[in-house]
Amino acid sequence: MSSGLMQNPALGRQRLPTAAVLASLPFWASALVVMPVFVQAPWVRYQPFSSCLFGLFLAVAGILLSLNAERSQQRDLGALILGFSGSWMAGSLFWGWLSAHPVLHLPVEAFALPLAVAGLNTRWRCACAFYLASLVGTVFTDLSMAISGVMTLWPDVVTATADQAPVLLQKAASQVLTPKSLLVVILAAALITRLVAECRSRADQFGDGSSAWAVATSVLFTTLVIDGVFLGVSLLAPGLSGLI
Repeated sequence: MSSGLMQNPALGRQRLPTAAVLASLPFWASALVVMPVFVQAPWVRYQPFSSCLFGLFLAVAGILLSLNAERSQQRDLGALILGFSGSWMAGSLFWGWLSAHPVLHLPVEAFALPLAVAGLNTRWRCACAFYLASLVGTVFTDLSMAISGVMTLWPDVVTATADQAPVLLQKAASQVLTPKSLLVVILAAALITRLVAECRSRADQFGDGSSAWAVATSVLFTTLVIDGVFLGVSLLAPGLSGLI
């Protein structure tokens, strides 16, 4: 009865029927990581305030779904949406008004860090797992950019005119191909891969907390893939990157 669909590491070692994959928390966690690339990036560029409001709507919807859910899977899905809303609102705030100041990226993204840490042992653990895993991915990405020197080019890219931005983005991405930068990127990718394996192992071991570890696994794995795709697109077709 195998669907032939290969799942990411968060979905376990066995093949699952298509319906089971589509209903799983790791699937939706991955989908929510990808969603800002296609929805939030163009939205926040023109309407950052409404994008922030949508984040609040997601938070309320997630809380209501979780509190009124009759099944644990629905409760965890509501919590997942709540965690996603935190990342969405932080992204809307930064990319809407502060994108020319890369040093503020991590502080803005980490605005809900105390709440996320405090909620890890509560019914909202899936929300916290999604938010924290997203934040960890952001930390690796930003540190890699800073160490490789790409971050110094960031303000020029996001403030450039429409015709100049693709050229500047491609120039910034090409800097990653230098030996030092490649070493940094490979090391970061290896560390994230190790974290994915550790989270997956814990998802297999823990009972009540397995869903949170599975969510974290999926978020980190998808973040690694998205970063790789973004680098490739920035080199080959910078106008399609979503950053400009």
